[in-house]
Amino acid sequence: METERISYDNRIVKYFAYATIIWGVTGMIVGLIVALQLAYPNFFNDYLGFKYLSFGRIRPLHTNAVIFAFVGNGIFMGVYYSMQRLLKTRMWSDKLSYINFWGWQLIILSAVITLPMGITTSKEYAELEWPIDIAITLLWVVFGWNMLATILVRRVKHIYAAIWFFIATFVTVAVLHIFNSFELPVSFMKSYSWYAGVQDALVQWWYGHNAVAFFLTTPYLGLMYYFVPKAANRPIYSYKLSIIHFWALIFIYIWAGPHHLLYTSLPDWAQSLGVVFSIMLIAPSWGGMLNGLLTLRGAWDKVRDNVTLKFMVVALTAYGMATFEGPLLSLKNVNSLSHFTDWTIAHVHIGGLGWNGMLTFGMLYFLFPILFKRELYSKKLANIHFWIATLGILLWAIPMYWAGFSQGLMWQEFNPDGTLTNADFLKTVEALRPFYIMRSLGGLIYIMGAILMAYNLLKTARLGTFSKDETVEVTSNRDKAINTKGEYWHRPIERKPVRLMILSLVVILVGGAVEIIPTLAVKSNIKEIAQVKPLTPLELEGRDIYIREGCNNCHSQMIRPLRFETERYGEYSKAGEFVYDHPFLWGSKRTGPDLAREGGLRNDSWHYGHMIMPKQWSPGSIMPAYPWLADDQLDLNLLEGKINAMRVLGVPYEEGFEKEAEAHLREQALGIAQRILDGLSAEGSVVSAEEVANTEIVALIAYLQRLGTDIKSVPVAEEPTDQIINE
Repeated sequence: METERISYDNRIVKYFAYATIIWGVTGMIVGLIVALQLAYPNFFNDYLGFKYLSFGRIRPLHTNAVIFAFVGNGIFMGVYYSMQRLLKTRMWSDKLSYINFWGWQLIILSAVITLPMGITTSKEYAELEWPIDIAITLLWVVFGWNMLATILVRRVKHIYAAIWFFIATFVTVAVLHIFNSFELPVSFMKSYSWYAGVQDALVQWWYGHNAVAFFLTTPYLGLMYYFVPKAANRPIYSYKLSIIHFWALIFIYIWAGPHHLLYTSLPDWAQSLGVVFSIMLIAPSWGGMLNGLLTLRGAWDKVRDNVTLKFMVVALTAYGMATFEGPLLSLKNVNSLSHFTDWTIAHVHIGGLGWNGMLTFGMLYFLFPILFKRELYSKKLANIHFWIATLGILLWAIPMYWAGFSQGLMWQEFNPDGTLTNADFLKTVEALRPFYIMRSLGGLIYIMGAILMAYNLLKTARLGTFSKDETVEVTSNRDKAINTKGEYWHRPIERKPVRLMILSLVVILVGGAVEIIPTLAVKSNIKEIAQVKPLTPLELEGRDIYIREGCNNCHSQMIRPLRFETERYGEYSKAGEFVYDHPFLWGSKRTGPDLAREGGLRNDSWHYGHMIMPKQWSPGSIMPAYPWLADDQLDLNLLEGKINAMRVLGVPYEEGFEKEAEAHLREQALGIAQRILDGLSAEGSVVSAEEVANTEIVALIAYLQRLGTDIKSVPVAEEPTDQIINE
């Protein structure tokens, strides 16, 4: 055995800890604003209406801030602290560590700037545009390079379970991010997804589900394997269970993405694979939860007295609840009720507030006394925070579960004569307002707890003593001969980090390849419909405005083959309708009605008035007003580039059409503008048709009026023969 004096880098841990606190509170406040916009729409959307704070623009800012700013910084904080101690070595490169830190903060700031400006790809959890995607890739490589190099110079032979999860996180997030971010740039901050329609939906939810799996789950499981035993001062309950947990989880998780697309136009075989593997996920997920909780078996007196362990027990419980509910929601009969409702929102927040939030709080309470060499400033405030946070989760989640059940059941309710009981979608919207108010209260309480924590930790830091380098004596066994006789089969894998990384990569690639390659490569999987044509130039511009304003955050464009949906919205959606959609816009939540068959249902003047004053045209609506669309001029500087990009992506615009596109656009816009003025003539408008035709609202109306009109012309004999499901 060789004893050495080394120093751990605590400053990088401190930096990420401060960033976690700051961005956590910020992201939660943005979430509260989003919640209040739904709870009090008249005040927030009318009196405080401001396009850079409209719901569709800041809702993705909230999700990105919580996922990548709060949880992301929390991951780096925990990884940089635990890895040095588990490997008995300083991080391989301080320079790479700080490039990782400052680069990540710049990426977060870029999201804070671009998303409220409407610069977005619209793809959930992947809304940032292509230059930022490239920056994320480079920063992730910096992190991974530093991590793997540190593992290679470690002073221990075997690699502990936490680091297995860190390695799997690195390789899987890299694969997910790169493949989902294939985009064709049109300009510096505008691109179109390389994939179209059904293919884009499958790739996106392969990414979206596994972003939850490998960014919000696997790294936090690794942190759980380190911080729970450390806080309890006990070994992890079962080494063998940790092995089963790790390999089963990373293999099964990657297959489960299609359960987000049940009853959609995705091929049924892909949906079924997603369901099967989602059900299987219960076993490894609960294996990990039980491994954490059973570590505390016989030590519940420590939990009573240790606030860090209290947070971690609730975190593990929330993880268990969320990972039981996820497979439940993948069952088709349950999904037909839950999908597009607030039930899904409640489910996600059990994971976000409970699992990620509470474990992060626990880690912060564990680290600050160590980093600043003094007891926590106030254990009483920390315990108050624990109970406030727990109450906040309950007051947030219970109303949203209730809201989700109410939504789903109201949408499906029929009268004895076979007609929909709640044919008017606004009835369901009005029924949910009390739940949205309660949700806002729960969120406010949770944020108050986080602010209380920030005060407590900052006081601890101010009164303590911080050393950027922590000098320790470590005993190295890296050169010790290993007796392999009778050794457990997993031990050789743990000694070879490159082998472990490659095996992890192979395991996660299998599921993605089986699901995605046939959908991309086998043309017969997506049945084309001859009547579906590319969008006109004006409709293409309108679609980009629809994306910019985040309309897909509230409106779906996917009618499922369920009777209550076809009775409400019309003919169910076909895969061939979306072959020119870059990106797809199926949505994941119906705060407003589905728009897949919106074209022609209402006249142009109705859409014009509804976009500017939605609550007057649709009493009871909580839709925000978009008055700027009637004032802002349509920018056509990128029109030719957009047509060319779409042609590269396979949309059959004729060669040279980009030169004629503006003339086509202005002709269609003038016709819509004239119809708007004719419909609003009773209002005494003095604006000319030419002036109205040059505004963004006309392009958006053109797009809305196009939705679903191609499929309406398909002869019955040419329609797919899938049967409507009478749920």
